[in-house]
Amino acid sequence: MAEPKSSAFDEEMMAIALRMAERGLGATMPNPSVGAVIADETTGEILARGVTAPGGRPHAETQAIAAAGDRVRGATIYVTLEPCSHHGRTGPCAEAIVAAGLKRAVVAIEDPDPRVSGRGLDKLRDAGLEVVRGVGAAEARRITRGHIVRITERRPFTTVKLALDGSGEIARGNGVSPIWVTAEMARAHGMLLRAHYDAILVGSATVRDDDPELTCRLPGLIDRSPARIILSRSLDIPAGAKLVRSASGVPTWMMTAPDSDPQKREQLTSHGVEIHDIPIVGQSLWLPAIMEALVGRGVTRLLVEGGPRIWRSFAEASLVDEVILYMAGMPGDDVAMDAIERQLGPVALSLVDRRTMGGDTMWRLHRA
Repeated sequence: MAEPKSSAFDEEMMAIALRMAERGLGATMPNPSVGAVIADETTGEILARGVTAPGGRPHAETQAIAAAGDRVRGATIYVTLEPCSHHGRTGPCAEAIVAAGLKRAVVAIEDPDPRVSGRGLDKLRDAGLEVVRGVGAAEARRITRGHIVRITERRPFTTVKLALDGSGEIARGNGVSPIWVTAEMARAHGMLLRAHYDAILVGSATVRDDDPELTCRLPGLIDRSPARIILSRSLDIPAGAKLVRSASGVPTWMMTAPDSDPQKREQLTSHGVEIHDIPIVGQSLWLPAIMEALVGRGVTRLLVEGGPRIWRSFAEASLVDEVILYMAGMPGDDVAMDAIERQLGPVALSLVDRRTMGGDTMWRLHRA
């Protein structure tokens, strides 16, 4: 039997659901951010919208069903990711959809989680709902990439963020604060970027040079600051660093060698820093073990901010899914690509976005 076809109205409603899902990025770990819309196709009216709540519960589907109330019966639900079919802290969303009396489900992509993986859609079909797959699939995969990579590769989706001057070089901080190479608009965009990630990672050299806070300090978004991760084999960061002093308010995780200084460990943990022991391979902390530790804590999206040794180590380990480059001025693409290769080494990336930000430029590249 041929699968039911989608309509222009389906595409319009799914586009809204996708924007809802994008809105939740960085706030729903360990769960993916999912968007849901319930609509009456006969009138063209949107009855309810939902997005995965902060912390991952409740799910988008159940929130939308509750908001739609009695009007949900006989309507269509649009969901960016296959509704779950397994019992966790709450019941399966697929069962909630059936119980609500919805007649049709339009789903962007299937969930690769082996606990779901088509079973959610089967539950809906078995209950007599018409199921349409694939509407908005490419955009749904982009938004859900953190969940997909976490399930299929056992690591977070990883973005490397670079901020370089017009010649493609880094401006090192003076130990008190960073030296800015881009203007206010690009810096604000980079700050907003942090709100869309579960965790942000730097090396100890960045902490010593820049003394960063690594929070999202835009109005109304401080509570969207990601967990902060510092790689430091020997715990060689100042005890008075902003990251340490603020660790009781913003999750701060230190990845270090098992034999690092016990006194420094005690000092850091007294401020609220969480210590993770990571095996040493060669002379460095083993990145696969770091990624496994992050997945174990529910991280699905990781933003790597620096510095250059960290950028290159992630690239050499083939752990870079995306690069976002902010560059002072308006250099050409060739200058930007040369700068990325100079900082990361050879990487197979495809340009997907370029935009001007005031007097500066941003490039976004994805793994080919």
